[in-house]
Amino acid sequence: MTTRDATKTLTMVPRMEEPAEETFSQRKRPASGRYLLQVDRQTKSSYPSAEVAEKAALAIKKGHPLVRVTVYDSVECASTLIEAV
Repeated sequence: MTTRDATKTLTMVPRMEEPAEETFSQRKRPASGRYLLQVDRQTKSSYPSAEVAEKAALAIKKGHPLVRVTVYDSVECASTLIEAV
């Protein structure tokens, strides 16, 4: 019988780990604006100005008058209830 040579082992050099990108699901969405549009207490989108947020909220309220539509100011921690005109 012949003898085997010693097995060769490969050593892997540890590489620098890159930070994992944060994944967003339905529960956690990125909030890019100060004003949050909420429909029945669920945040749907965010806007940088109150006027744009209120305009979008009023459009939703006109189309669906039974839902509760608010604009929440995340800095002042105050919400404004939108009523159909």
